[in-house]
Amino acid sequence: MSRPATGPRILPYSRVVAQDQLKLALELNHVVPRIGGVLMAGPRGTAKSTLVRAFALMAHGELPVTLPINATDDRVVGGWDLDALIRGEPRPQPGLLEDAADKGLLYVDEVNLLDDHLVDIILDVAATGVLSVQREGLAGAKYLSFGLVGTMNPEEGGLRPQLLDRFGLMVTAGTLDASARHLLLRTVLDFEHELARDEDSEWLSAAERDDTGTRDRLTEARHRVRGVDVPDRVLELCAQAAELTDAVGQRGEIVAVLAARALAALEGADTVAPGHLQRVLPMALRHRRPEAAHGDTFDWGPEDEARLQDLFGD
Repeated sequence: MSRPATGPRILPYSRVVAQDQLKLALELNHVVPRIGGVLMAGPRGTAKSTLVRAFALMAHGELPVTLPINATDDRVVGGWDLDALIRGEPRPQPGLLEDAADKGLLYVDEVNLLDDHLVDIILDVAATGVLSVQREGLAGAKYLSFGLVGTMNPEEGGLRPQLLDRFGLMVTAGTLDASARHLLLRTVLDFEHELARDEDSEWLSAAERDDTGTRDRLTEARHRVRGVDVPDRVLELCAQAAELTDAVGQRGEIVAVLAARALAALEGADTVAPGHLQRVLPMALRHRRPEAAHGDTFDWGPEDEARLQDLFGD
């Protein structure tokens, strides 16, 4: 593969080391956008931004629309083109949400530092698929569909419980052991080396083939997910798991079922099995418990796993 003279220097998605839970959450939300977005928590330097950008390039062929920390209402939902307005030509100007619908993914870095009002608007559109504008002479509704990913460092502040709950899935960046750190260093150095070469790179070609395979698998899963059956037994287990883990509200159960269905579709299953549900429950419930709502912790520890294992009979 000959590398273009210009373009994003982003590590291919298939070569991002570890962080399997983060990858799975992104893929599930891509298969079923109604999940409502992914919130990634973790300290700086844990490859959250790299992973989001690599995923966007793999799944959509371009980088995500990125929301700046100082974004205004006009920039997010759209407004009037000021230059045209000065010339007496009222012309609507699309906002970042419409851009995200065109490109496929909206990325909000440091979402916990963004104005709560804007976060609420973004989450509402991501969940409902409807952008309703009633302001400054603009009125109407637009139907938008895009993936949503937010990242945050909990050490820099949290999100209000109401906003936490609106994110469909939440995952935390894992700490890499020495072996994974070694592999990461080797991968980054190999990537930089291959980018600097003038001739075709088998390393980059292999990564591109792997990314294409992942994209094809996601596309197939999106097409077949509606035909995946969800047995009543899975719904019963989901309700019991939410009760056992003290999940607040019912949004977590709904998201968990959507995510389990997406996982079944990804794995080529025709029916959601209890194992599919068990694997996605931490993502759907960890940020909907009382301790998370008060900003204490998003941990999902051995006691939580033990409760689920007892419930699922493992």
